[in-house]
Order: sequence, then C-alpha cells, then structure tokens
Amino acid sequence: MRLALTALGLLLCATTAIATEAPYASSVPIAKPALFAEGVISTQDFESHPAFTPDGRTLYFVKSTPAFSFWTIVVSRFVDGRWTTPEVAPFSGRYSDADPYVTRDGKQLYFISNRPAPDKAARDLDIWVMDRADTGWSEPRRLPAPANSAGNEWFPTLAADGTLYLGSDRPGGQGATDLWRCRRAGAGFAAAENLGATINTATDEYEPWITADQQRLFFMASGRADAHGGSADLYVSDWKDGAWTAPRNLGDVINSNRDEYSPTISPDGRYFFFASARGRGSPPQKAMRYADLLEWLRGPLNGLGNIYRVDLNSVAPVDSR
Repeated sequence: MRLALTALGLLLCATTAIATEAPYASSVPIAKPALFAEGVISTQDFESHPAFTPDGRTLYFVKSTPAFSFWTIVVSRFVDGRWTTPEVAPFSGRYSDADPYVTRDGKQLYFISNRPAPDKAARDLDIWVMDRADTGWSEPRRLPAPANSAGNEWFPTLAADGTLYLGSDRPGGQGATDLWRCRRAGAGFAAAENLGATINTATDEYEPWITADQQRLFFMASGRADAHGGSADLYVSDWKDGAWTAPRNLGDVINSNRDEYSPTISPDGRYFFFASARGRGSPPQKAMRYADLLEWLRGPLNGLGNIYRVDLNSVAPVDSR
C-alpha cells in the first residue's frame, strides 16, 4: 500500500509538471535551432520577432512582406494543446508595426510603428506602449522624448528596474544605428545613453534584448568583420566590472549567411528564440514536377524569415559570464 501511494505521488507530481510546463517547452533537449510551431507560426511567409506573455500561452510576432517593407503584428494562443491560427492583433493591421515586447509582469506591451502621432509631423519609426486592462490592451500611446527622437527607434526591451534598451539612428552615436538605454525617471525616462564603443561600431546595431538584471545583452548587428557572409548576425555581451565585454558572435549554430533577427529569451529563461532568413539551400538535384516545385518554393525554408527555438544553454551558458 505504501509503495502504491508513493507511485501515485510520483505520478501526480509528473502530471503537475506536465500541466504547468510552458507551451513552448520541449520534452527533449534542443541543441540546434529548430523551427517553432512549423505550419502555424513558422510558415512559408516571413515571420519574425516573437514575444510571449509571461505564462507563455500567448505569442505576438511579426508577419512581413517578402521584401521586409511592411510589418504587421499578429497573435496566436495556445488552446487545447495547440497554437491557434494567428490573427492580426487588434492594435495592428493598418500601419507598419513591429518589434513587440511584453513586459515580464505582463502589464505592458511595447512595439514600434510608423503610425501618425498628433504631436509629430514626420512619419518615422517610434516606440509605442499599451497597458493591460480588464478588456485587453489600452489604446497605444507614443512614448515622449527622450525615449523617442527625430530618428527611427527599434526593438524596445526593458530590464527589471524599468530601464529601456533600444536601437536608434538618433544623432550622437558611434554609427548609423546604435544601441541605447534610457533609465527610469519618475513616470518617464531619462536622457538616452549610448552603450558605447565596445558595443556600437561605425556599422549598424539594431536589436537589443537585455536580461532582467542587465548583466547580459543579446543584440543584432550588421556589417561586422566577423559576420557570416556579410549578413546581420546575433551577438552577446556581458556586463563585467562596470563595462561591457567584447561582443561575441553567436557562431555557426545560430548565425547563417542570411540575416538573423530578434533575439529573445523565453519567460522561463530556458530557451533562446530568434528569427532567421536562412533557406534550405540548393534546389534538389533532380528534375521536379510542378507539385514538387511548389512544395520547394512555398515551404517554411524558402528563404523568408522563420522563428526558431534552441536551448539557451547551448547558445550562451550562464557560467560563461
């Protein structure tokens, strides 16, 4: 009887663990990037920039035109054991909207958009934010200066203390587009601080993802000497002894000779998500029927962007800091 009760207890614990496992979790290790939710999230279209709610059961991400010239934020939910067919997010669909970021407490959603603002004549990319309400998200509001500038802003993420990290081509940087941060100042933000010459270069740095404690920074940069085939690659840097370490290219496992985008860590801290425009490579070494050709052209690996998942420990182990 005691053995039976012990077995029952173990079974209940296992069942509870399964029930509480995040929907994006894998039952086996993922040492190499794998397409996420192939056929629903990662399809023949251009997908990128995943952002989960804290419970992992809602995913916002970006659908783009093939030329990456118009962006729409869409949303999928994990219901009855599967991800639902994405829908256009209620706040998107008219203007170019991208780079969604849900705060770690789930109370705010940040994104960039070229939508018009009543206090700004020029149409460029600015950061907007919404607050969680009982009926959903509030109306988007544009962040005031200095978070936004006369230039373009990209990829907002926040640390636990509310410090905002972003990409921007505002004046005063090291190159065309740099990484910046704005510390909290009351209900708003203090003046933007350039992350400095260790992180920023004369080329472009666009998309920073900061850990909650601001000790590790993942980002996307293009045009660097160590880039794979001259493409945009993903990098990591650690905050040590009051300074950022020299950025490390995440290497062949993550980066390809095509562009990589949107580094993101899952809410449980176990998985590294990103987007890549890598394709399946050369066409089959045989004559294709029309149906074969369409399958090859329209599959998820047709050279447009897809969303990938990999174990974070395979990308940048915590003890490598």
